[in-house]
Amino acid sequence: MKLKHKYNAKPCESADGIKFASMRERSWYLKLKILQVTGDVLFFIRQVPFDLPGKTTYRADFMVFYTDGSIKVLDVKGVETEVFKLKKRQMEEIYPFEIEVVK
Repeated sequence: MKLKHKYNAKPCESADGIKFASMRERSWYLKLKILQVTGDVLFFIRQVPFDLPGKTTYRADFMVFYTDGSIKVLDVKGVETEVFKLKKRQMEEIYPFEIEVVK
């Protein structure tokens, strides 16, 4: 019996074999790849871990490095849980950037 994700996310894979927790996350990955080809994005990394108090880890979906020198942390969300909101607040207090929630 296959278990259903509590938020209806469907795990999937990109054409280059990378596995994603949801189709929405894969879609953002593909958008970032296009921005990299067009020269707007220098590079990006996936599933970036950040340490938080209480031996907790926040894992950002993407950290994007733009050609203009700016850096963004993106988190792809369908549902913003209370745990996510708490970790987001902690992240923004500790680290010098805001998390951009993309849908």
